[in-house]
Amino acid sequence: MGPYPSRRISSWLDEGALKKEARTSLLTSTNLQSMEKQKKADSLNLVQFRGIVKRFGDVVAVEKIDLDIEEGSLVTLLGPSGCGKTTLLRMLAGLENPSEGDILVKGKRINDTPVHKRNLGMIFQNYALFPHKSIFDNVAFGLKYRSISKSEIKTKVTKALEMVRLPGVEDRMPAQLSGGQQQRIAMARAIVIEPDVLLMDEPLSALDENLREEMRREVDNLQQELGVTTIFVTHDQREALSMSDKIVVMKDGVKQQEGAPEEVYNKPVNHFVADFLGHSNFVTGEVVGNDANLTHVKLKDDSFITVETDENWKVGDPAEIVFRAQKIILETKSTATPKENDNIFSGVIKDRSYMGGEASYFIELEAGNTFHAINMVKSIPYQKGDKVQVRVSPRHCRLLFPES
Repeated sequence: MGPYPSRRISSWLDEGALKKEARTSLLTSTNLQSMEKQKKADSLNLVQFRGIVKRFGDVVAVEKIDLDIEEGSLVTLLGPSGCGKTTLLRMLAGLENPSEGDILVKGKRINDTPVHKRNLGMIFQNYALFPHKSIFDNVAFGLKYRSISKSEIKTKVTKALEMVRLPGVEDRMPAQLSGGQQQRIAMARAIVIEPDVLLMDEPLSALDENLREEMRREVDNLQQELGVTTIFVTHDQREALSMSDKIVVMKDGVKQQEGAPEEVYNKPVNHFVADFLGHSNFVTGEVVGNDANLTHVKLKDDSFITVETDENWKVGDPAEIVFRAQKIILETKSTATPKENDNIFSGVIKDRSYMGGEASYFIELEAGNTFHAINMVKSIPYQKGDKVQVRVSPRHCRLLFPES
């Protein structure tokens, strides 16, 4: 017999087995919790894009997009022309096929599902109404290919027209309605089929400014009333900010940032997002010190800016500072009321645009930089040539890593 008693060996083996079993049990429990958490998150997401790529020949229109869209939310795809936002929408609608990746609705992959079986409502930029059909036939178009009785179709069309505030126009032709009314008819046609997802591709861009504002409220109110999951494509930042539960900013087929409007606006992740979403000022420099939650940056003209941040910036880091035109306060030396740590610069008004309740100013600083400020007009707006102080709080400044 060897040096180790068999009972001790047996004990060690049992102990090892128990530890292994405990570790396996812990891992299984952790995995189950993780899977349960993911399952719960997925159950909230009506639409899911997984690794979506779209190529047109050698051109990559959409590159590796992962995106979750929660049920009942209004999500805006925002970006310039050619950024891939409409292509992403068309792939969901079934009008384009992804080159790679999967699209899921209600947890089911729909890549190969025919367009007419996806139960999606779509509103186009040009309304896409049939000019030779009555308003009733336009709205009822999607219902006639379903197993619905004529009486039920009439009831649904009447209700849809009431929801878009155009009751009693069933017998008119599209040409007899204004642009705003035609857009409402397009909305009625999209919602009458009770879609799982409502897709809107630049639906307001053909309207004049006042009508766009009115229709913006209409879309927002209708979406909230119906509770239908809506994906809205636009290049208009005001539409995105005023209507969205979530904004997805895109550039060159790549998702740049996603989040609530306040988050994307106040905490842009890069220069493009900050520049595209709002009127911004940019300056570059080098981090020279940190003081609690304040980071001090020396600019190229040897002036300094203090930024409030909870991120870990190191001395010597190159940095780009962005602050919104609306966050700049313009004052004269006699009226200035600076707070501790405020960033203050002196300059001269070189150009201005008076817009009634507010004014847009371009101020040339002593160091040569030009800042853009948008201020409410409380009494008399500043004039060209006026000497002013530019003041911006550290909490309204954001630090970004410079882009090459």
